[in-house]
Amino acid sequence: MPDLPTFTPSVATPLDAEAFRRRAHGHLAFLYGPRADEVLRRLLTLLAHQAPPFPDTPDAPLWSERDQWLISYGDSLLEEERAPLAVLDDFLATRLGDTFSGVHLLPFFPWSSDDGFSVIHYREVADDLGDWPHVRALAGRYDLAVDLVLNHVSRESLWFVDYLTGSQPGRDYFIEMDPETDLSAVVRPRSSPLLVAVPTRRGTRHLWATFSEDQIDLDFANPDVLLEFIGILLFYLGQGARVIRLDAIAYLWKVVGTPCIHLPQTHEVVRLLRAVVDHVAPGTLLLTETNVPHRENLSYFGLERLADGSLERLSDEQAPDEAHLVYQFPLPPLLLHTLTSGEAGTLAAWLKSLPSLPPGCSFLNFTASHDGIGVRPLEGWLPPHEIEALLELMHRFGGFVSMRTRDDGSDSPYEINITWFDAMKGTRRGPDPWQVQRFLCGQQLMLGLQGIPALYLHVLTGTLNDLEGVERSGRLRSINRRRWHRDELELLLDSPDTPTRMVFEALTRRLAVRRREPCFHPDAPQRVLETPPELLVLERGPLPDGRRLLAIHNVTDAPQPLTLPALGQGAWFDLLEKAPWTPVESLAPYRCLWLVQKP
Repeated sequence: MPDLPTFTPSVATPLDAEAFRRRAHGHLAFLYGPRADEVLRRLLTLLAHQAPPFPDTPDAPLWSERDQWLISYGDSLLEEERAPLAVLDDFLATRLGDTFSGVHLLPFFPWSSDDGFSVIHYREVADDLGDWPHVRALAGRYDLAVDLVLNHVSRESLWFVDYLTGSQPGRDYFIEMDPETDLSAVVRPRSSPLLVAVPTRRGTRHLWATFSEDQIDLDFANPDVLLEFIGILLFYLGQGARVIRLDAIAYLWKVVGTPCIHLPQTHEVVRLLRAVVDHVAPGTLLLTETNVPHRENLSYFGLERLADGSLERLSDEQAPDEAHLVYQFPLPPLLLHTLTSGEAGTLAAWLKSLPSLPPGCSFLNFTASHDGIGVRPLEGWLPPHEIEALLELMHRFGGFVSMRTRDDGSDSPYEINITWFDAMKGTRRGPDPWQVQRFLCGQQLMLGLQGIPALYLHVLTGTLNDLEGVERSGRLRSINRRRWHRDELELLLDSPDTPTRMVFEALTRRLAVRRREPCFHPDAPQRVLETPPELLVLERGPLPDGRRLLAIHNVTDAPQPLTLPALGQGAWFDLLEKAPWTPVESLAPYRCLWLVQKP
């Protein structure tokens, strides 16, 4: 019998004091040159005084098949006279139990715009959400993911007030730029002006603002800014955070004359933050948020470096030293294309292109989030006419398209704004009766992929487009950021035959099955089997004991023949039906199977 493929589960690797000192000095020398010694002394002092006590857990696993996350705003659930964070905690306990191992709590700090991502104060909880004990209570029951919004800050922050008055420390925290400077090479994620005119005591100044005039970019070329954010990172760890999500990290460092995205200095900052958490809190995970084409996204594992606009492969001997996790940003738009076109070949080709990851690196899989469905990750995978057809279909299903500015000044699609449930209304032929089945097919496909799955609360509840929210806020992203009144949601969950109940029960049942299946370990091998384009079939495993799983998906609205050679190799057990699998000639529309073969 040939040797079976094996995998080595990823474990936390502590970084001792001397190794940390060497690594940190190297990163700081790259960033700040002759100032590296001074900045390192300040960093070590900061760690000595602010690093939280952390249990010594050598060789603890980073993740397992039990890892599956919920993504939610702190006020996605509302109840009279209760703090929304307490309402969320109670809903998770009463409705979901141990379904989820982790919770990504979207920014819960005082904010001025962008539903939390324009932070006023990083060390406070917004009064209308709750307080730090509420956050710590969630962290005591789940692996808590917290956003480190480090590219920009609100105009209402004290740092910005310092800048306006010429006071320390904020006076030197921002990037002033002559408006005549040629910034045409800068890659833009938005169509708003890159520079914002700001009246100060020294006259009008123009400041860098990548995302909006209320979100002013911070200057990480000033080491004071970097040290300030390392202090904030340590504070979050002290409050119980186990996952740190680096928001908009790709745009962090600016150099005039370059695209100002994925610069080598940005990667060096991520490496330094990785060294910090490996030293003071081994087992803490760094997750980078980079909604860009896939090859660029993968560079944040530290497996490849971005240099002069191209990617350069590192040696096989060099261990990954950046993020533990990166989002699978191409997955949502490719899955949307698959389920609305009935063609899985493109998605299969993308899955086959994914690299084998070394221990300590994994993907975060999702279909929907608080943001829209990114269009840029489709570059190189779908031709323009297919992308245009997808955008037009989402318009027909009640969605919107947000734009960004290209290098030549023209606008191009950036993301689709729609709830995932409404995106599943039909196919290119229009709406049909298969919405719930199509929706569940997409979620089950995502849950079976190599990596850690994350479900947005509004996926779990099958939420419809919130057009009233868009009208109230004037922001397209509000379409997918509904705030449920808990009694309204509970009524839908308890009423028979509502789409909300059907979706919620079906997904929680699949999640309960998934977390008990070792073939879904994030590190377990994944292989795409050859099938007609109407089917997508994944093999997970074999595990060291020979156990393997087939995840089979009919991505069309018609029955499809099921003649897989792999199915003829022994007996199979149907995980969802909890019974031995009886072979069938065809698979019903949008039907999915999880079949396990035991050795």
